[in-house]
Amino acid sequence: MTADPKHAALAHVSRPGEPGRLIDAEQHARQHTGVRKAHETELIEDYVELIADLIDATGEARAVDIAQRMGVRQATVTAMVRRLQARGLATSEPYRSIFLTDAGRRMADESRARHAVVLRFLLALGVPEAVAFRDAEGIEHHVSPTTLKVLEDWIGRLDSAS
Repeated sequence: MTADPKHAALAHVSRPGEPGRLIDAEQHARQHTGVRKAHETELIEDYVELIADLIDATGEARAVDIAQRMGVRQATVTAMVRRLQARGLATSEPYRSIFLTDAGRRMADESRARHAVVLRFLLALGVPEAVAFRDAEGIEHHVSPTTLKVLEDWIGRLDSAS
């Protein structure tokens, strides 16, 4: 199915099936506010999730390991760890491992759970594994609790049918 190029650019602001009929301005503003908030926490969630993964797998999370896995310099990790500390999500000492606070661990666990649901959903739809892993990494930060619940319910029905 090929989209009408004239209306394709309006797809995110028009009503489904009604190209050219814009959604309400307040609704549009709420969408963008939600997306901006998700972008704001996306990187923080990625870091706390990785720190939790490293602690769970190796017993510690070192800046050098985080830098390697995130594809950034250690100075970038150091700056992010300061942000995590300022938000009460992590603790660290100079030249020591990084640890999550209870709030940081909760955030990591919630992010992992969202990721798992989105990944299972994409795989159930037949999305190739490599693509599903990459897409789930982005979607997990933007999926609403309402949509996540629908995905969980759908996966549950699929599991019970098998």
